[in-house]
Amino acid sequence: MLLFVGLGNPGAKYARNRHNIGFVVVDEIARRHGFGPWRRRFQGETSEGTLDGERVILLKPTTYMNESGRAVQEAASFFKLDASQVTVFQDELELQPAKVRVKVGGGTAGHNGLRSISSHIGNEYRRVRLGIGHPGVKDLVHAYVLSDFFKEEGPLVTALSEAVADHAGLLATGHDSTFQNKVHLALQAKGFFDQRDESAK
Repeated sequence: MLLFVGLGNPGAKYARNRHNIGFVVVDEIARRHGFGPWRRRFQGETSEGTLDGERVILLKPTTYMNESGRAVQEAASFFKLDASQVTVFQDELELQPAKVRVKVGGGTAGHNGLRSISSHIGNEYRRVRLGIGHPGVKDLVHAYVLSDFFKEEGPLVTALSEAVADHAGLLATGHDSTFQNKVHLALQAKGFFDQRDESAK
């Protein structure tokens, strides 16, 4: 069994924020793979299903971002999962919009959701880093992540969430590099990345 955690803030006013891209992605995984209905538990909302034969619990903490670890710890403890069985979908300032990188462990880079999770279950969980770009000035970061995606970014957000959901089975079976490449190729095929973009490699 695996726990896939989408990070975000609860409530309609945050729904389209850049900080909520993790919620958007796990919602799409649930929809695309016919997961069960969402239900409230573990200080969050969960939905259960399978990806490539692996049982997966999707979790959206409803504790607000900076307390996400409470929900993750409750769910992980209930299902007797260690950090290696937890995957967190997070917004990433240091990647350009829609770039995706997967890594295990490492620092939290000031991300409040990751900091909370690491304080509750340790650091050795997998992070799926979903690029949202950077406003360019450190003082603008807080307002930037809590602002909505621009209207013209809508198609990119949709394409990203669909590509991640389409290939989520690769994450469930431990094929992280293949997952990363497949998502990039899917977005490239839709014209979001130039084929000459060396930074995508």
